[in-house]
Amino acid sequence: MTRPGDDGPLTWNVAGLLTDDVGAHRDFAVSDARVGLPDDLILARPISGRVRLTRTNRGIVARADLRTALAGECSRCLRPLETLLELRLDEEFLPSLDLLTGKPLVEGDEPDVLRLSDHHELDLRSPVRDAISLAEPIAPLDRPDCPGLCIVCGLPLDEGIHDHPDDAIDPRLEALRGFRVDADPDDDPHPPS
Repeated sequence: MTRPGDDGPLTWNVAGLLTDDVGAHRDFAVSDARVGLPDDLILARPISGRVRLTRTNRGIVARADLRTALAGECSRCLRPLETLLELRLDEEFLPSLDLLTGKPLVEGDEPDVLRLSDHHELDLRSPVRDAISLAEPIAPLDRPDCPGLCIVCGLPLDEGIHDHPDDAIDPRLEALRGFRVDADPDDDPHPPS
């Protein structure tokens, strides 16, 4: 099944590899691949890298080292940014049909394992999609020392002058304007008992 936005070389027919001896492998370059992502994620660059498919006694193991980038914005200053992602996949795919008879194989004790298609195709789009979603940073920054936005004017603190006049303060809080902390409470020689 193809999801909207899916295109690119992340699917391989492995019927020939399934007939090889255990340990046989095939290497593939990935370039300009894309996968459909949830609405809140946008690929800034196509997926590229390398994939090795290896025959096991049960099926095929796919090991991939992939690179891409997500488009987003800095969580502090809201500037646009690209977050580079390095993805490492190590997934096992089991056949869904017997290669010789074409009969469906019983899923048995592993109903959630990844399966090859009925045409003996290994499709990495779903594992890649999941890896991108898991690698998305929680609070991306355009740089580690990003100061964020001015709470008065809303512009980035590292742009322009932010010497804003004090607003009128609630008269009940006026006494707090002159409050200063003299010493760190941890340095108090007479802590409260």
